[in-house]
Amino acid sequence: MVGGRRFRPGGGFGRQLDEYETRVGVPPMGEPTTEPSGGLVDSAVYVQGHRFASPNGLADTYRCLQEQTDAMAWIGLYRPDIDQITSLAREFRLHDLAVEDAINAHQRPKLEQYGDTLFVVLRAARYDDMREEVEFSELHLFIGPDFVVTVRHGEAPDLAAVRRRMEADAPMLAQGPEAVLYAVLDQVVDGYAPVVAGLENDIDEIETQVFGGDPNASRRIYGLSREVIEFQRAARPLLAMLGALAGGDGADEELSRYLRDVTDHLTQVVERVDGFRHLLQSILTVNATLVSQQQNEEMRSLTAASYAQNEELKKVSSWAAILFAPTLIGTVYGMNFVHMPELHWRFGYLFALLLMLLVCGTLYLIFKRRGWL
Repeated sequence: MVGGRRFRPGGGFGRQLDEYETRVGVPPMGEPTTEPSGGLVDSAVYVQGHRFASPNGLADTYRCLQEQTDAMAWIGLYRPDIDQITSLAREFRLHDLAVEDAINAHQRPKLEQYGDTLFVVLRAARYDDMREEVEFSELHLFIGPDFVVTVRHGEAPDLAAVRRRMEADAPMLAQGPEAVLYAVLDQVVDGYAPVVAGLENDIDEIETQVFGGDPNASRRIYGLSREVIEFQRAARPLLAMLGALAGGDGADEELSRYLRDVTDHLTQVVERVDGFRHLLQSILTVNATLVSQQQNEEMRSLTAASYAQNEELKKVSSWAAILFAPTLIGTVYGMNFVHMPELHWRFGYLFALLLMLLVCGTLYLIFKRRGWL
């Protein structure tokens, strides 16, 4: 039961832990610790794959684990507070860098080893059918010789289902913390399948929007592209992680086969997501082309309408000029001056009419020749 857990290691690691405990205020070794249980979802101690005890708190879990031989503790936390994290760090000698990551969250998927403890960060995904969006959450795991600590910072994955599955398979659970890590990885990867189906359905809807001329298609394509990129960042790093776990030194052959099966499923997910990204880029290009064509059609329509309006304006202007000429002549001869030429001429009225006809006819021929009429 030593396993680097019961006694403080010497050297730099021990000093780092001392400094960390001093910084966050962890009580000295040997003093009782008290921790709130608000973030503790489930805690159990397993012996030979069977649940031996279900302690009510972290302190009881530590005590039960110390009293049993060949036991494993599985502690599940949901958005724990600083006291719970530091209590785990003190008991299990967790590295301060890993503890800091678990407290702050917002980490990329990764696998790091600190002595005989593995620190794993996973990005789980869940598709929200109501909002048609992908929700991402973060999961941290500390895997030691005789303990597993899971720290969830979101709703996914459903670790209660993982625990029920493992408890129903005692031989698998008896293989220790590595089997729990496999089950969690399998649950995370299985959770990607509904997300892939949801994204595929969204892409089909976007294609309908694009070819239907929906003006909001570009905004939705951009939003979906961001979700796909985020999904790639969550899923792709797991390939290298699974490869390292399955091919590591001392890896159990049975677990390696299970991990390779998870890798196959994950590879299919990654390939489909890569295809989604290329497809969205193509759809965006097609949408830009269709929008450009629509704008060109609208410009042609506006140009034709403007041309038609210009032709009508020419006709109106031509007839206005033609009708203005007799009005001008009639206005001049309608003045009430006594001394005006042709005012008392016998043929003045006839002359005025002929002059009006001549001017109107001349203007009509000019406008007709120019195509205005």
